[in-house]
Amino acid sequence: MRLKHFEFKRFGYLEFSGDLPGLLAQYDYQPFVKVVFVKNGGKVVIDFQEYSLTKDSVFFINAGQYYQFGQTCEGMMLYYNRDFYCVEIHDKEVACDGILFHNVYEIPVIEMDEASSAAMYRIFMELKEEYDAEESSMEEMLRILLKQIIIRSTRLWKQAHHSGNEEVKREIEFSRNFSQLIEWNYMQLHTVADYAELLKVSPKVLNKRIVKYNHVAPNDLIKDRIILEAKRLLVHTELSVKEIGYKLGYDDPSYFIRLFRKQAKMAPQQFRLQYQS
Repeated sequence: MRLKHFEFKRFGYLEFSGDLPGLLAQYDYQPFVKVVFVKNGGKVVIDFQEYSLTKDSVFFINAGQYYQFGQTCEGMMLYYNRDFYCVEIHDKEVACDGILFHNVYEIPVIEMDEASSAAMYRIFMELKEEYDAEESSMEEMLRILLKQIIIRSTRLWKQAHHSGNEEVKREIEFSRNFSQLIEWNYMQLHTVADYAELLKVSPKVLNKRIVKYNHVAPNDLIKDRIILEAKRLLVHTELSVKEIGYKLGYDDPSYFIRLFRKQAKMAPQQFRLQYQS
C-alpha cells in the first residue's frame, strides 16, 4: 500500500488491471474513503448490490462499506482518511454529502458518457502526476484535484436526476438534508416523526415530499439504513446478533431479528454465513 503521509493525513493512489481483488485482500483499505474509476465491462458489488458496468463509472465508497471488485475491473483508485478530506466539514464547498456519500436512496455511482469519462480521466492522470512528482505543496494540490473529481461527479449526478428547475432543486436539497439526518442519527432515531421534528415539518409532509421525488417511503429509508449497517457489522465484525441489535438501538433482540428478517428476507446469522464464506 503506497500512502503519502501529511502528519495525521493519509492519501493513496493505485492503478489496477484485473488485480484489484488481490490488492484489496493484501491490505486493509476499510478505514479509508475510496474514489474508484472503473472502466466499462467490470463487475462491482457495493453494499451487497451488484453492478455490471456498460459505461465508465466512478464509485464513492465510505469507510466501513462492503465492496467487491471483479477480476475484469480496470481503472484507478484514490483512498484517503477523513483527516485528509472530510465531506461533512467541507460540504459548503462541494455539496456532495447526502449525494456521493451518505446517500440513503441509492448507491453513489456516476456513470459517464465518452466526453465526461475523458474529462474525469484527465483529472485522475493529473493527480497521478502530482502524486509521483513529490513537489512542494503536493498535499494541497492533491486536495484540489480530489475536490475537482467530487464537484464534477456531483454535477453529473444532478444532471442525471434532472435538477434543472427550481422546484426540483429545492426537493433535491430537502431530500439531501433528510439523507444526512438519517446518516447521523439512525442508531438512535427510528421513526418518521423523529426526523420530521428535526426538519421542522409534519410527518405527513415529510412522507409526501420524500415519496413524490424519491418514490420510497421515509420509514422504509430509515429501516433500510439500519439493516444495511447491520449487514456491514455481520460481515466485518465478530459481534453477536444481540450485540449488533443493541448497537443499533434495539433492546429487544427478538424484535431486531424479526425486523432484519423482514427487510433482508433471511435471518441475520444466515446472512453472515452467506457473505463470510
